[in-house]
Amino acid sequence: MINSYEEALNFIHGRSQFKKIPTLKRMRRFLDELGAPDKQVNAIHVAGTNGKGSTVAFLRNILQQDGNTVGTFTSPFLIKFNERISVNGVPISDKEVLRLTQKLYPVVKKLDQLLPEGGPTEFEIVTAMMFTYFAEGHADVVIIEVGLGGLFDSTNVIVPKVSVIVTIGWDHMHILGNTLPKIAYQKAGIIKPGVPVVVGRIDSEPLEVIKRVAEEKQSLISILNRDFRATSTGENNWQQQFNFAVKSHQINGLTTHLLGDYQVDNAAVAIAAYRMYCQRLGKPVNLQSIRNGVKATQWAGRFERLSIKPTIVLDGAHNISAVDELVELLRTDFSDRRLFILMGILADKQADKMVTKMATLPNTEIVLTHFAGPNKRQAADPEKLEHQVGQTADPILTITDWHQAINTLKDKLTGNDMLLITGSLYFISDARKYLLSNFK
Repeated sequence: MINSYEEALNFIHGRSQFKKIPTLKRMRRFLDELGAPDKQVNAIHVAGTNGKGSTVAFLRNILQQDGNTVGTFTSPFLIKFNERISVNGVPISDKEVLRLTQKLYPVVKKLDQLLPEGGPTEFEIVTAMMFTYFAEGHADVVIIEVGLGGLFDSTNVIVPKVSVIVTIGWDHMHILGNTLPKIAYQKAGIIKPGVPVVVGRIDSEPLEVIKRVAEEKQSLISILNRDFRATSTGENNWQQQFNFAVKSHQINGLTTHLLGDYQVDNAAVAIAAYRMYCQRLGKPVNLQSIRNGVKATQWAGRFERLSIKPTIVLDGAHNISAVDELVELLRTDFSDRRLFILMGILADKQADKMVTKMATLPNTEIVLTHFAGPNKRQAADPEKLEHQVGQTADPILTITDWHQAINTLKDKLTGNDMLLITGSLYFISDARKYLLSNFK
C-alpha cells in the first residue's frame, strides 16, 4: 500500500512510460474501472508541437476573468509534480496527490494482472488522477493539454466542448512520423465528431490534413489568418502589444507579458477558443475578460525574465520549431544587446540543428552544457555537440557543469547584456530552482 506523498511519486514514476502498441483501449478500460470520470468533466482539449502551455495559460486566465473556476492539466512540470493538476493556477496539494494515488493503486494492480501487456503507463496514471479529481467537481471547466501527439495520447478519451491544435512542427518524429503531414494526422486525432476545432498558424500541407479530418468528423474549423487574425504592434518595456480581429469584431491594444509574435499567435488561438466555448455554452463573449485575462497571463519558463540587473532569461525552447521562433524574437526585439546563450538539450532532439540556428544570431556567445535528463532520457553530450556544429558555426564553448556555466556567464554580463538559458524544459526547470535560491 502507498502511505506517503513520496511513495505515491515513486509508484507513479516507477511505471513504464510507453507500451509497444499504441492504443486507447487500455486507458478506456482503466477509466471504466474507476467509474468513467472523464465523462463527467467539462473540457477544452489542446494539442500542438509548441505553444500548448502558453495557449492553456491564456485561456485559463480569460476563463477565470469570466468568473469560472478553471482546472488545468499540463506537462511537464517545471518545479513540482503537483503543477500538472492545478485549479486557477494553483497546484493540487501533496495530500491530494496521495489520496488520488491510493484510490487508483488497486485498479492499477488489478489491470497489471488482467492485461497481457500489463497495466497503465506512468502518463495514463497521471491522466486518470486528473480525470478522477475533476470529476469530483473542483472546476467549472478543465483545459486538458495533450501529452504527446494526440490520436493515441491518453487524454484523447475526452469528448470536449472545443478542440484546439496550436502548431505543427518537428518533434517526437520517432513516434509521430517523419513528415509534417504525418505529425499533423496524429495531432488531428483529437478532433471529435461535431466538436469545433480552433487551429493556429500551420503550414499549408499539414493544415490540409487537419482540414480533411475536420471535414470527415463534420467539425466546424476556425483557422488563424483565415477566420480570425492577430497583428503584433511591437514590444515595449517587456510587454507585447497586439490587436485581435474576427469577422466584424476587433479588439485593439491588447498587451501580454509573454514576448514574441508566436505568443501573439498563441493568445489569438486562446481568444478564438474562448469565443467558441462561449458559443457552445450559449454564453456571452466578455471583451473585458479577454483583455484582462491576456494581460494577467504569466508562464514560467517562456522567455521569463528572472533577473533585471543583470538580465537573465529562461526559455523552454526544446525543439527546432521553438528555436526558430526564439531566434526571430531575439533578432527582432533584442538585436541591440550582446547575448550569452547557455544550452542544455536532450539527446533525442535535433540538438545540432538547434545550436546551428542559435549561432546565426550576431553578437552572440553560445555555451553548451550537460544536465541530468528526466527518467532514463539522456542529455546531449555537449563536447560531441560542440565538435559536430563547431565546423559550421562561430566558436561554441562547452562548460560541462551547468552550475559553473551559469556563474561563469553571469560574471561576464555588463550593462545591457543578456544571459539566455534554454534548450530543454527539464534543463530550465533545474536552472530556475538554482537561480531563485542563489541569486535573490
